[in-house]
Amino acid sequence: MLTRIHVNVAVLRRNQINGTNEPVITVKTYKSNHYCHSVDIHGPSKVIYREEKPLPCGARVWVETEAEVTTDPPVYTDSDSVEWMTGETSPTQAPSSNSA
Repeated sequence: MLTRIHVNVAVLRRNQINGTNEPVITVKTYKSNHYCHSVDIHGPSKVIYREEKPLPCGARVWVETEAEVTTDPPVYTDSDSVEWMTGETSPTQAPSSNSA
């Protein structure tokens, strides 16, 4: 399954301004988004820069892999992060899961 990994710059900036430590790494597949602090890629991967055609989220630089990917807890899923990504509330920790 194709997995794309990138840094959410908006969350990174908000962390710097507010002194917070929200996860800035986004791990995307066709069926989910996970947010975390670190990612291990267990196989080949490719770094892509595409200024002229960014991802729908706006990312212009990302890592693509078909390999297994594991994330360090905490992992936040789409449903957990909708509000915190807009800065309205803090995230709640998703159920323990190390794979994206």
